[in-house]
Amino acid sequence: MTDLISSAPALAAAATHPDPAFPRFHPRPAQGWINDPNGVNFINGRHHVFFQFNPESARHHRIQWGHISSPDLVHWDEHPVALRPQDGGPDEFGCWTGVVTDDGGVPTAAYSGVRGDGGHSQVVISRGSADLVTWEQDGHIAASMPGDGLVTAVRDPFIFHFNGKRYAMQGAGLANGHAALLLYTVEDMSDWKYQGIWLTTENPVAATHTPAEIWECPQLVQVPSDGVPSDSGAAAETWVMMFSLWLSGDDHEHANGVGHLIGSLAEDPSTGLPVFVPRSGGKSDLGRDFYAPQIAQLDSASGTGPRSGPRALLWGWANEGPGRDGRRGRSQDEIDAAGWAGVLTHPRFLSVEDGALVVAPAPEVEAYRGSLVSSGASGAVAVPPFAEAVVTGGTDGGLGASEVRLVLASDAERQVVFAGTLSEGEELRIFVDASLVEVYRTGSVATTLRAYPAVGEEWRLELPEGAQADVWELKLPD
Repeated sequence: MTDLISSAPALAAAATHPDPAFPRFHPRPAQGWINDPNGVNFINGRHHVFFQFNPESARHHRIQWGHISSPDLVHWDEHPVALRPQDGGPDEFGCWTGVVTDDGGVPTAAYSGVRGDGGHSQVVISRGSADLVTWEQDGHIAASMPGDGLVTAVRDPFIFHFNGKRYAMQGAGLANGHAALLLYTVEDMSDWKYQGIWLTTENPVAATHTPAEIWECPQLVQVPSDGVPSDSGAAAETWVMMFSLWLSGDDHEHANGVGHLIGSLAEDPSTGLPVFVPRSGGKSDLGRDFYAPQIAQLDSASGTGPRSGPRALLWGWANEGPGRDGRRGRSQDEIDAAGWAGVLTHPRFLSVEDGALVVAPAPEVEAYRGSLVSSGASGAVAVPPFAEAVVTGGTDGGLGASEVRLVLASDAERQVVFAGTLSEGEELRIFVDASLVEVYRTGSVATTLRAYPAVGEEWRLELPEGAQADVWELKLPD
């Protein structure tokens, strides 16, 4: 049982936060900078999400690991900082991105530690208590920078299991300009065995769908699929690789965003190592404000949901920004004054349908629905500052591929935050949480956006002819 003595409800204080742009339904500390979700897992009956965290300011500096957990993906508790940079240790400059796994009954974190600004990262191991609230940091290094001169940058370890064996991978950049994955065998969590460069953007499918100079935050999970026949005629297992696509000079702008590859995993008969063969791919989110997602591989007994077999549950990071695509942003001075930066998305389930990635909000978030404020509405529809809207296309044959717009408007100004087509019978689920917008399209990936309402501005849906919307005001459940 998780000890919550030193913890507090993570959403309760948001309702009284002095900044009207602060989200109420996406858990995060009241102050400080957050970015990448880390160590997401389901252990001892709770979902745990760690994240990059600077509690001292709203800037990306001296990164620690914050920690929240939930029994049901709705009620969240905020825990004390889990991992901190250790003076003189391999993580002195920051405890960067990594994972948490159950290692023989002991929660174990494996993360990128850096000794100094500009230094190479190493995989650092830390062991946790059964409730994952307290951690022992002794600076143990499980993997160092490979001796391969072609590898110029390494970061962000991720652990996966295949055919009863445990493996790990890290994202990398190569001297020839290609992004790469490095593969490790992990029989012992304290000593990872480097097996070499596993996949690069020299692969034509990867070059098309996941172009980058470094593949950051690599993920590899098995997902539910409507099935791709194998040579034997049976449906093959479907695996999704996901990367954050780093380019020089990104500085949290992330022009290439996040991409994924869909393919199969098989064991090489000569080496016994896994081989990933990508067959397709695409963008994992269509918004400019989404980056560094992490995915938890769940079995059929973990959490809730209608699908059986292995499932994959994702969290992403939506950063503050200067404004993109005509949306008003926040300057660094405004972010400093607010004292906080960064939001985690709703948890999202992944699947593959008709050969394409499908991203849907975890069904549990429906518990945030409060009063129904509009039913079957059409035309221009008012949306509360904390709301969920379900927009459906008409079914009478009169609706082509028309456009739905979510706008912020006042008497003096109007900005389009989201615009997307809506075909007959199609559905969009739109969540507005102060300054965070998430749009989920049936049968497709999500769109994650940030926008900051000014005084006197209101959210409004503008629907094409034949489309209708149901709108709920969001409310924290008891």
